Amino acid sequence: MAKINDYYQKKQLMDKLAEELRRLEDDSSLKHELEFEEKIRGLMDEYNKSAKDVLQVLGAIDPSVSSVKAEGASSRPKRPLKTYKNPHSGETVQTRGGNHKTLNEWREKYGKEAVQGWQQN
Repeated sequence: MAKINDYYQKKQLMDKLAEELRRLEDDSSLKHELEFEEKIRGLMDEYNKSAKDVLQVLGAIDPSVSSVKAEGASSRPKRPLKTYKNPHSGETVQTRGGNHKTLNEWREKYGKEAVQGWQQN
């Protein structure tokens, strides 16, 4: 009986979504946006340009467009740049992360606390 209940729940959900989709398709503002998108895609195909190319052109016209991030791009700020100077060799390392090859070698040789103490401000 669980399968038949699941079937009817999914059927109700499909009917509800179909109704919402029908209402959206009747919306004149959505029709206008879809028409605009179709024309933009047509121009992109006609001139053999990608969405990135279009954004670059728009960024040249309006600089605020170039600051728009792509979908999925991280909005998290960059980590601060840290500088470490090895007092034994005078070598300097700059990194934003803690998993740097040279830093790891120094940590193995001199110890984690010692290397942390070499951080410059």
